[in-house]
Amino acid sequence: MRYLPKSDDERREMLAELGLESLDDLYAHLPEEVLLREPLKLGPGKSEYEITDYFRRLSGRNVAGRPCFLGAGAYCHYRPVLVDVLVGRGEFLTAYTPYQAEISQGTLMTIFEFQTMLCQLTGMEVANASVYDGSTAVPEAVQMARRITRRDRVVVANTVHPEYRQVLETYARHQGLETAVTGYVRDTGMADLEEIERETDERTAAVLIQSPNFFGVVEDVRQAAEIAHAKGALLIVVFTEPVAYGVLEPPRQADIVAGELQSFAIAPSYGGPYAGVIATRQKYIRQLPGRLVGRTKDIEGRGAYCLTLTTREQHIRREKATSNICTNQALVALMATIFMTVYGKRGLRELAEQNLAKAHYLAGKVPQKFFGPFFNEFVAHSAVRKPAEVNARLMERGIVGGLPLGRFYPELEDCLLLCATEMARREDMDAVAEAILGR
Repeated sequence: MRYLPKSDDERREMLAELGLESLDDLYAHLPEEVLLREPLKLGPGKSEYEITDYFRRLSGRNVAGRPCFLGAGAYCHYRPVLVDVLVGRGEFLTAYTPYQAEISQGTLMTIFEFQTMLCQLTGMEVANASVYDGSTAVPEAVQMARRITRRDRVVVANTVHPEYRQVLETYARHQGLETAVTGYVRDTGMADLEEIERETDERTAAVLIQSPNFFGVVEDVRQAAEIAHAKGALLIVVFTEPVAYGVLEPPRQADIVAGELQSFAIAPSYGGPYAGVIATRQKYIRQLPGRLVGRTKDIEGRGAYCLTLTTREQHIRREKATSNICTNQALVALMATIFMTVYGKRGLRELAEQNLAKAHYLAGKVPQKFFGPFFNEFVAHSAVRKPAEVNARLMERGIVGGLPLGRFYPELEDCLLLCATEMARREDMDAVAEAILGR
């Protein structure tokens, strides 16, 4: 009975109350093909020792710690030891919510610092307390633009992360939002701004680009902003690799910036939990979804922090809320806050320069598909061996290869998306080049 909260007698009482004789009657409205008539295909039970040993052996198959050249939105960066030391403290690790300002000043202060540093990073004037991840930040930003412009159409470059676009399509399908997806320039890998300009009209709420984009190429944010603003639309700039802003100019021409902070001391961890963020201009602050922490003074004149302008469904009427699903990733966002504090502006620049140098070293050894400016990620043309074969050979040497692009872009089925961060070693990059060149 340890894991079965209802006894047989209790089940009979509930069925009698419903006027039913058996559980089969309870599920009689379901089609036969979805009903399970045989036992679950599970082996016999195991003791605690056996199951612990099983998972220990299974974990030995993980690739954690191996050289990794797989990016595509989740990057292998060094995580300062201080991050886990601080986030493991009880006041952070076990804190449930920053609602109660009188008992959560520490959490509120770290969120305030997080927001401040994200504004400096993105060139925006206000940032929220974080959202689930980058993929949900994108549709939330689009919905924000829709509320501001009162238009129901968005133009999206297909150089935006494909999975982010899939999440956006899910939102759009059920929100009456029209999406127009544009292509990329074949030789540079940049978004086709001419096509974006043709697609952008007076019905467009926002133009959506990513920089560096999914191919790792740096986009022309200024020109994209001019195209969007000429038609009264907003420009949303997405990022998946915030380390890039250590050397790149922040997207100040944007109206909204949405992105993923996984690179800031958040382990790849099979895809989450991560922390997304939305930043914007001061004039749009009341349409910013999620939580927002402000600084004020208490009755004795001392500095204090509290939630402000939090137009979430838990704070105001649901129909007036800017979002009904977003929350903040307080603990994970704290990791990013500690990371930014440890590195500082100068340290982030040095880190970015290392990424830039190593990626360009690797790119100089393999055939490149595109020739646009890139940061720490680029597309390699694998003409000698298929991408899957390249990765298989690298795995034999204990190296995690790149992402075969045919999954998302059929015309690039002979290409690999490679990423080289500060963790990449010269001998491993040479091994990647050899595998691609068929040596």
